[in-house]
Amino acid sequence: MSKSFPQLLLFYLLVFFASCSSTKYVANGSYLLDDVKIHTGNKDIQSSMLQPYVRQNPNSKWFNAIKIRLYMYNLSGRDSTRWVNRFLRKMGDRPVIYNEALARRSENEITKALQNMGYMGATVVTKTKIKKKKLKLSFDIASGKPYTIHSIKREINDPKIATYLQGDSLYSLLKKGMPFSVTVLNAERQRITDHLLRNGYYRFNKDFIAYAADTVKNTFRVDLTLQVLSYRAHINDAPGNHNQYTLNSVSFLMDYDIMQSSSLNSINASDSIHYNGIPIYYSHKPYLRPKILANNLFLQPGSLYDERDVQRTYNNFGRLSALKYTNIRFVETRIGDNTKLDAYILLTKNKPQSVSFEVEGTNSAGDLGVAAAVSYHHRNLFRGSERLSLKFRGAYEAISGLTQDYKNDNYTEYGVETSINFPRFLFPFLSSTFRRGIRATTEFGMQYNYQIRPEFSRMVASAFWSYQWIERQRVQHRIDLIDINYLYMPWISGTFKDLYTGSKNYILEYNYKDRLIVRMGYTYNHNSKGAGPTNNTIASNSYSVRAGIESAGNILYAFSKLAHLPRNAKGEYSLLNIPFAQYLKADFDFAKNIVMDERNALAYHFGMGIAVPYGNADVIPFEKRYFSGGANSVRGWSVRGLGPGSFSGDGNFLNQSGDIKIDAGIELRSDLFWKFQGALFIDAGNIWTLHNHNEEQPGGKFKFNKFYKQIAAAYGLGLRLDLGFFVIRVDGGMKAIDPVYESGKQKYPLFRPRFGRDFALHFAVGYPF
Repeated sequence: MSKSFPQLLLFYLLVFFASCSSTKYVANGSYLLDDVKIHTGNKDIQSSMLQPYVRQNPNSKWFNAIKIRLYMYNLSGRDSTRWVNRFLRKMGDRPVIYNEALARRSENEITKALQNMGYMGATVVTKTKIKKKKLKLSFDIASGKPYTIHSIKREINDPKIATYLQGDSLYSLLKKGMPFSVTVLNAERQRITDHLLRNGYYRFNKDFIAYAADTVKNTFRVDLTLQVLSYRAHINDAPGNHNQYTLNSVSFLMDYDIMQSSSLNSINASDSIHYNGIPIYYSHKPYLRPKILANNLFLQPGSLYDERDVQRTYNNFGRLSALKYTNIRFVETRIGDNTKLDAYILLTKNKPQSVSFEVEGTNSAGDLGVAAAVSYHHRNLFRGSERLSLKFRGAYEAISGLTQDYKNDNYTEYGVETSINFPRFLFPFLSSTFRRGIRATTEFGMQYNYQIRPEFSRMVASAFWSYQWIERQRVQHRIDLIDINYLYMPWISGTFKDLYTGSKNYILEYNYKDRLIVRMGYTYNHNSKGAGPTNNTIASNSYSVRAGIESAGNILYAFSKLAHLPRNAKGEYSLLNIPFAQYLKADFDFAKNIVMDERNALAYHFGMGIAVPYGNADVIPFEKRYFSGGANSVRGWSVRGLGPGSFSGDGNFLNQSGDIKIDAGIELRSDLFWKFQGALFIDAGNIWTLHNHNEEQPGGKFKFNKFYKQIAAAYGLGLRLDLGFFVIRVDGGMKAIDPVYESGKQKYPLFRPRFGRDFALHFAVGYPF
């Protein structure tokens, strides 16, 4: 294939689309809305702040540059009965014809937005520039001087509310001298409402808060009065003080059916029990222990109504897999001269058990195979919403590219894994107050996996104990208290042993022997969008931070030292004649998504990691080593095809691994049509080793005066199919900077690309970052 193929293809595409008329379907007397601009002339007012108020926008651009969908629409013929024309119109974008009424509406909306920012005298002038059948629209803004708040006072007839707000005045958003912004005024209304809802004012809402603003002519100053209106249940009622509610009672109804009548009186509950003074009503045997219900409840009789306690109760019961739905209702009841609330927690039972089957195709570096699994789930094992999972898995893969003569060329895998998750923090000597505050889940699990390859057979057994919890809906914590992995090699072919496991190759020798890994770790995840999927999309501005640290072998090493245990021939301590790994590993990754407009976004990330073997080991286990290249790394190289350092590779993927990794990438993402998205990307990064092993990995050691010269770079195009619940991704990357070469033309294939040499194609699920 020609080395200039990509450039020629791009050139022909540009010529093809340039030859298409963008005004083919624009009638005489009408104009294609070609561009919309907002000119503010005020550094405090960004045009992007006013863009949402524009009521008519031009046709969308791919990557904010080319109106490909408009050109696709114009490629269609006028005969709508032909399928090809219907297809092009469906995939394309109908021309946006300039609408003067929408332009006037946009002008009015922008003016209102500026006034809400405090620019009461702002003016907006709409201008149009016509060239043939195309029209460019602009809004020129003269903002003037903003109004500022000169004084603030409160008018509150309810003395108790006045006391609450006086004590909370330090947190007020309203300050003297600030711009008179309607957005801030509304935010202050919501802040006060939230504060009162946390202090018993169940019926309070922000409509009870109003403002009065007086201005003095030519001063640009506003005297602001915040008013808290008296309570009225109906418009004809006499005004009065707002009721402050306490909880009279809290009850559970365990067999609530949302498909039946919503009336509490219609709920069937034939029996009840009481736990800590709280009644629990049910029709049959309670499917959750009373203690579980009480421990997840934050609503207590006699306490003031607090909206935060309601939300905490929702969150706690939402974590219980035994429940399908949770609903909380409040009913007002009159006790003497006071009105109180009766709270009812309505619980809908989830299906307790399920069985699922999975069949999937596999592709490991071009080797195709198939895998199948059957899973069993029990969502309420001990009547405490404990979740039991049991999974059996089998896989088969045909291996190609074997250079040696082995008895077979198949890969077979059998595995079983089980785990049990408790929706609470299980650890001795912890107080109930601490457990209620942290709301962690505890998980215990075991796995067994047996692999049969032409070169060897391998058994991996593991067991773990971990904790997870979510903080403020955005931060996730995970503590791996203990994670034990045992690698056992029952059989290695003589051919493989002679070629690869001799003493010359330190990585292979270490990783193809029996090994024990006993590790502990902590992982921190912060996602600005909240708990849930961490993939960034075009939909919203967001960022994520992930950091983790783990160590292995320290306790075993200290015990071996204190007990004066003997070392083996390699100088390693062992447990039951099995050497154990010892290392410290740390990782960090930051990703950010910036929305440019409704169809385009810029996403970037930076990640790095280091793993240091010490004490009982001088090599990091294979599962903990770093690799570079592939669909989620530098995409100009195939998976595990880059590094370490300037090492070019020798066909052994283990040698293309390292102890240090740097990874960075930037993508311009654009909605194309239907559910398809496109991406232009640039990636950079590499891996390095900490120790010098010139025989196996020449040029792979990390050196401060050299590593920046060994950072690889790639660029390319991507196509994504967003199905909502997952994303199918195809990325094509080209090498731009190749660290294998120190200088010369070969180091910079960006300037002299060869498609066959420099291109890599990747299929993946999900975004790369």
